[in-house]
Amino acid sequence: MKFEAILFDCDGVLVDSETITHIVLQRMLAEAGWTLGLDECMRLFIGKLVRDQAPLIERMTGRPLTEEWLSSFRAARNKALANELEVIPGAPAAVAALREASGGRIACASGADRPKIELQLRKVGLYELFEGRIFSGHEMPRSKPAPDVYLAAAAALGADPRRCAVIEDTATGVTAGVAAGATVFGYAPGGPSHGSPEQLLAAGASHVFTDMAQLPALLATWPAPR
Repeated sequence: MKFEAILFDCDGVLVDSETITHIVLQRMLAEAGWTLGLDECMRLFIGKLVRDQAPLIERMTGRPLTEEWLSSFRAARNKALANELEVIPGAPAAVAALREASGGRIACASGADRPKIELQLRKVGLYELFEGRIFSGHEMPRSKPAPDVYLAAAAALGADPRRCAVIEDTATGVTAGVAAGATVFGYAPGGPSHGSPEQLLAAGASHVFTDMAQLPALLATWPAPR
């Protein structure tokens, strides 16, 4: 393995969670006074922390974004994810293969809160592959698009972030990986849940792929980072 470590985003890369999450968000925003379509909701919020969008939400609803509302959103979101979440096709085999090829030097580095990350990984059977190497942007000074969560994951694995591969599916996440100095591979299978190839490349992805089953061979044949 030419990379010292492989760092995976979670939502949209390992689990197909974005539509589930944004249906809940769309409903709760409508109840607060801001009605918008699902595609628009996803365009505005995918890859971002809801709390970081407080100025927009408060402007559109005319109400303050309270911790009580955020807690209610997270509870409703987690209930829906626990009932409906599915794994990204090909992700379990790709993660297992890369864990073996890297000598266990893999991590999940997500902008989401830790309870959500762990709930999702357990739901789809990936928790054991990442146990002890799960990093949340909520626990960092800054979340994505800042590089903090990727820098923390690389440091914990004893890896030079410039010699890490990052797997992302949104422009926000790609920006974070690039800012960390990593080589970023953009997963773009199509649909509103993921960034387009053009968006990911514009954000700095070194390569875009469409099928998670392609990832182990892609990383194995990629030139070694300099």
